[in-house]
Amino acid sequence: YKKLMYWELELENIEDQSMIEILESQKIEANNQFGKFIERNYEGWFEAKADKPVQSHNLFRELVVPEITKKDRPVLFVVIDNLRYDQWRSFESVVSNHYKLEKEVPYYAILPTATQYARNAIFSGLMPLEMEKQFPQYWKNDVEEGGKNLYEAEFLTAHLKRLGLNIKQDYFKITNLAGGRKLVDNFKSLKDHNLVTVVYNFIDMLSHAKTEMDVVKELAADDKAYRSLTLSWFQNSPLLEIIRQAQQMGFKLIITTDHGTINVKNPSKVIGDKNTSLNLRYKTGRSLTYEDRDVYAVKDPKRIHLPSINMSSSYIFAKNDYFLAYVNNYNHYVSYYRNTYQHGGISLEEMIVPFLVFNPR
Repeated sequence: YKKLMYWELELENIEDQSMIEILESQKIEANNQFGKFIERNYEGWFEAKADKPVQSHNLFRELVVPEITKKDRPVLFVVIDNLRYDQWRSFESVVSNHYKLEKEVPYYAILPTATQYARNAIFSGLMPLEMEKQFPQYWKNDVEEGGKNLYEAEFLTAHLKRLGLNIKQDYFKITNLAGGRKLVDNFKSLKDHNLVTVVYNFIDMLSHAKTEMDVVKELAADDKAYRSLTLSWFQNSPLLEIIRQAQQMGFKLIITTDHGTINVKNPSKVIGDKNTSLNLRYKTGRSLTYEDRDVYAVKDPKRIHLPSINMSSSYIFAKNDYFLAYVNNYNHYVSYYRNTYQHGGISLEEMIVPFLVFNPR
């Protein structure tokens, strides 16, 4: 995947359309194979002695904690929601002006590759099924009303306690410009902390805006434009100013994300009852009818540590660049959502995401 991405970035400014078409077909084939790989292996990763990659729920313990326990520097842990690997590459050079890359570990986002599952898993150190059991007051299922990521700070505090880490830490979620500027103004007051966690939501909002706003559709028409927009945002965002201040204060910097996103092109028909979840890249509910070849279906959610909405719930995850479209109102659905950025399913872009550790220059 990193090789494909390398060539995509190398070739993005060439005029030769045939080269780009070859690369595109390679990406499609790679995702095809990746979908099969996940179907064959994903369930096995939850067995105790499995040979498995780092995933969302063990990311903090395996990769962040060792940086905290070195105690050589305070840690700024930045989680940029919905940051794809190629988007990271687009602004890597800007971060490099202030920080030196020490370690790069791509890790696997859990399924569904959606914020309520993957980001809660990062902070709680638990899979969604365990979150539902241990923290019923914090966990909400797909079809329940209300915010699904309102308790990340509490999840993180409980996680640190479980790990026996008694440290001075704080958590900030930035969802708008004012919030970002406020943190910039107050960042100096965090100099005595061991860990400062910042969740930054802009890119996720951008991907949703591409669906709903024609202006953003034009600005982020394809992956190249999407990268360019990400770079432009980052260069002018409070996040860069926070990173600059952190560098001056001697913070170690960790940048990661909860999941990526994919530009969906092909509809796949699905039928479900009224309690089926709304996401276009995965569905959970009872009596789902779907195109077998387009999805990874999990009849027993417990096997991949996911909660069930009811006794007979199953999950389906779209593969490749499919999006799940209901049969009723199908044509409207297809024209509205084709060529939009979606996440929740199985693709290299959604599942293999960056984890980066930097020391200040």
